[in-house]
Amino acid sequence: MKQYPNFSVTEFDKIYVVWRKGVGGRRTAVGDLIKAPDGRYIFKYFPSAIELQEAEGFSPYPEFQDLTKEYNGNVVEIFGQRLTKNERPDINSFYKFWEVDADKAQDKFYLLGKTQGLVSTDNFEFLADYKLVPGLHFLTEIAGLSKLQLPKGTFQIGEELQYELEPDNTKDKLAVKLLKHGREVGYIKKYHSKVFHDAGNSRLRLTVKAIDQNGVVKRVFIKVSA
Repeated sequence: MKQYPNFSVTEFDKIYVVWRKGVGGRRTAVGDLIKAPDGRYIFKYFPSAIELQEAEGFSPYPEFQDLTKEYNGNVVEIFGQRLTKNERPDINSFYKFWEVDADKAQDKFYLLGKTQGLVSTDNFEFLADYKLVPGLHFLTEIAGLSKLQLPKGTFQIGEELQYELEPDNTKDKLAVKLLKHGREVGYIKKYHSKVFHDAGNSRLRLTVKAIDQNGVVKRVFIKVSA
């Protein structure tokens, strides 16, 4: 029977609030959103957010301007304004794409982590700190494609990719390189990569789910399964 280290009954109880300057830019966690044992949701910036503001022009989230404050009020409701409305006629297809469990679709914290809270109006992402639990499944995106400039047709929907851990990577000790037939095709998105290191020899399965391409591959979403 497959063993799952660091077992937890929940997929995640922490979400990294991540920012990057633009497409192709380096992703940096500027804070975290935590579900506390008492049921409260707490958001706070990391001290490094101040340095990022000075070095790269990082702008705080509009409703959370104080980089030194801990927010524990209606933070999930505010961040939840990024979520797709349940009234959309295609909401079930949207949830299916993002690997959302239907019985948790009313949980805004869960939805933020599963869908990454992506919107076209800013450069924030909400990346769950996934734990290795039985039945774990989530969607992530291949990083590094803008640098590689892979030609159209490199990926096919439904095909499986391989990966290698890179604990000696000087830029990110939790880096996970993606491979197709031994060829590098990108990396697991930063902060989603931790669960691959937790898995150790219990290999995770990677399946291509969606591709955005014209002359070159622009975006690829892959399903991660335990």
